[in-house]
Amino acid sequence: MNFPFFIAKRLSTNRQSGFSGLIIRIAIAAVAISIAVMIIAVAIVKGYQYEIRNKITGFSSHIQISRLDMNNSFETTSLKSDSLMEHLIASQQGIQHIQKIAIKAGIIKTKDEFEGIVLKGVDRDYDWKFIQQHIQHGKVLFLNDSLTSNDIVLSQKTVDKLKLKMGDAVIIYFVQDPPRARKFTLAGIYKTGFDEMDQLYAFADMRHVQKLNNWQSNDISGYEISIDDYKQLDVMADKILSFVPYNMEVKTIRQIHPQLFDWLNLLDLNVVIIIILMIVVACINMSTALLILIVERSNMIGVMKALGTRNLTVAKLFLYMATYLMIGGMVIGNIVGVGLCVLQQKFSLFKLNQEAYYLSEVPIQFTLNDILLINVGAFIVCILVMIIPSRFVLRITPVKAIRFE
Repeated sequence: MNFPFFIAKRLSTNRQSGFSGLIIRIAIAAVAISIAVMIIAVAIVKGYQYEIRNKITGFSSHIQISRLDMNNSFETTSLKSDSLMEHLIASQQGIQHIQKIAIKAGIIKTKDEFEGIVLKGVDRDYDWKFIQQHIQHGKVLFLNDSLTSNDIVLSQKTVDKLKLKMGDAVIIYFVQDPPRARKFTLAGIYKTGFDEMDQLYAFADMRHVQKLNNWQSNDISGYEISIDDYKQLDVMADKILSFVPYNMEVKTIRQIHPQLFDWLNLLDLNVVIIIILMIVVACINMSTALLILIVERSNMIGVMKALGTRNLTVAKLFLYMATYLMIGGMVIGNIVGVGLCVLQQKFSLFKLNQEAYYLSEVPIQFTLNDILLINVGAFIVCILVMIIPSRFVLRITPVKAIRFE
């Protein structure tokens, strides 16, 4: 039998009363709140990063192939589409989709307003899944091989600014030599909530961009490639690089939008600070509770020492008691934290200002590994910290402890 564990379990199951009982309940509550806050904080930040990252990659995919030059504008240098390269890339494990694009900057002009946009020319193989999820009115483009479509899909932000409605004519002017204009029909309106991207892109048939640039039918601005696992982004980019010729370059979405991803990475610092603060709160409260338990049981400590119990055994007894109470708080914290996360996932109870946060509701994403790491890490740190107050039993002498009131 583990003697200190047996005694600690018996003492922990006895209901504490008075001041010590209040302190112990506060300590358990502090542990529960700390664990719940850590779980919720990690789930929200991971969910926010995931949703924003999906919106960025929804517009530009994970990896892009373009002409190798020093041009950073939206007036791109063309490259020839290569069906063999497309097949080789698409056949690689981890590649989700590859699509051709042609982009060109323009200005939408109405009677009273104008707005600069980037016309993103797409073909019939374009993956509309992301835009389809955010269509507010109308539909995405339907393209075929025989006829060039004059339909266009604009964002809700652009439509509101230009005071357009479904079916209206949209005239886009292109600054080039000579200047040109194209007339489109508004066929779809989307809204992702990510204003920086929404106000930038309009979607139309690729053949318009090719004609405006005097390109041939196999001339494109580049390729967009989607992958299955974002964590493998750099690995997949290196693999794709081995299939492209010397006059093309491969860029990841992080290289294309470094500021946005640096901003997302800064959110990890917030989580680290929250976790440190919550662990400190839990450690302080549990250490205080442990000291109260030791002081309250001074008579018992004196008797045990008088009967020959070693200091280490007595210290273990109180560590077991504190651990027993801490586990109770952790169980409550996990139930509360995971419960609130699941409720938010299912019912979207907490909303956000989309203009400020780019999302309409608080996002949640967590895994079993996240919960285990939080619990194991908090448990280990608290136990190590509680070793310090547990050594207080070394200073208690049997004669003084037995007389202690």
